[in-house]
Amino acid sequence: MPTTSVFAPAKINLSLHVIGQRTDGYHLLDSLVAFAPVGDMVSFAPGRGLSLRVSGPEAAGVPVDRSNLVLRAAELAGGSDLAFHLHKALPAASGIGGGSSDAAAVLRGLGAALDPEALTRLGADIAMCLTPHSQRVQGIGEHCARVQLPPLPALLVNPRIEVATPAIFKALSQKTNAPMPAQLPQFNEARACIDWLATQRNDLQAPAIAQAPQIGALLDVLAALPGCHLARMSGSGATCFALFSTQSDLQSAEAKLRATHPQCWIASGVLGDQTELARPSACH
Repeated sequence: MPTTSVFAPAKINLSLHVIGQRTDGYHLLDSLVAFAPVGDMVSFAPGRGLSLRVSGPEAAGVPVDRSNLVLRAAELAGGSDLAFHLHKALPAASGIGGGSSDAAAVLRGLGAALDPEALTRLGADIAMCLTPHSQRVQGIGEHCARVQLPPLPALLVNPRIEVATPAIFKALSQKTNAPMPAQLPQFNEARACIDWLATQRNDLQAPAIAQAPQIGALLDVLAALPGCHLARMSGSGATCFALFSTQSDLQSAEAKLRATHPQCWIASGVLGDQTELARPSACH
């Protein structure tokens, strides 16, 4: 059996509206999601039992036991006697779906189809990460509808702090906020899309900044970069993104930020459909 490798792209919440809360505690969302051409890589080959090895620049502290979503996804999919290797390039607990995207990569690689309830138990973000193209995500993450967005040049930055998602949701004072419009506009180019996104929200951004003021400081830095049209936090943080009209503007801004903020995790790319990049590939 050959080694199978599957790319796990970063998930970016371009908007994230919290519009309610269920009686079981799950929050109801209305979010516009896109994927970046940067991410982790999950590989697996025949082994004895289920095992996991982690390497890469962001491997420190990543568990290799059953608490890792890679192994939990493999178990739910009925996988056995597989040795997994996770090359970790995305910072953990950073609001860009690293663990969920890793789990989704496992499911794609094994060709497994889990029912929506099983996916939700595994993780609310996994359903959207299974098909890494631009989409509108509603409910608690189980309702995903593909949308067409123009390519969006983006700078991704994490200030090297972790914020706890449950604490951010708990700190959200208003949990019945307005959703996005029922019908989303059609966009022909990046600038029009970014201008519209600026009228939307991430409802978790304010409570995250209240708990970690470094996020607010980083957003101010990103917003001041030449050519930046929108700076916002992704998910529950702490990763933030800046959107640009052109790749040349993005490249100039990235070079400037790397020079002034070498302590940050920084990546860049064009947000959009990463379906082809995320297809499983096999090699002997």
